[in-house]
Amino acid sequence: MSELVARTGRHQQRYEDGYRLIAGCIPFRFRNMEENSGETSEKIVEVLMINSTSGPGLLFPKGGWENDETVKEAAIREAIEEAGVRGDIVHFLGHYLFKSKTLRDEFSPEGLCRASMFALLVKEELECWPEQSLRRRSWLTVPEAIQCCRHPWMRQALEDGFLKWHDSGMTSTMNCED
Repeated sequence: MSELVARTGRHQQRYEDGYRLIAGCIPFRFRNMEENSGETSEKIVEVLMINSTSGPGLLFPKGGWENDETVKEAAIREAIEEAGVRGDIVHFLGHYLFKSKTLRDEFSPEGLCRASMFALLVKEELECWPEQSLRRRSWLTVPEAIQCCRHPWMRQALEDGFLKWHDSGMTSTMNCED
């Protein structure tokens, strides 16, 4: 088995109109909710968040979209590298604009970023992953995740993207970008 290694550097980073292009996902799973009698009553959705390496609060996996991959491939790669999960992208949640305080360069001197966010149904949690020494995983209900979310744009992706899609019965077909 080959060892997973996180990509580093910016030599293949994508930019468009002064924005660094980011790919990310909201990893989720269903957990059976038990009643007092021990019977399963309903399934609740949980989302996976990871700690930030630069301060308090929790994040969803995300990172630079590189020239040699599709945006979906980049989102899946980030989920593996940062959160140690594999799964299937099942829905495109939208584009979210934000300004990075730390990721400024010659192509995006103001640190402008445009994130393409997806819902990723988790199929496997890895025991070992590239950033496991830096990251802790936390499974949370959506209300808990809203409270813990470090960045407003990620909270918006959760509330206006993921939650609306989930509450609609998740019936929309895969409308993922490539």
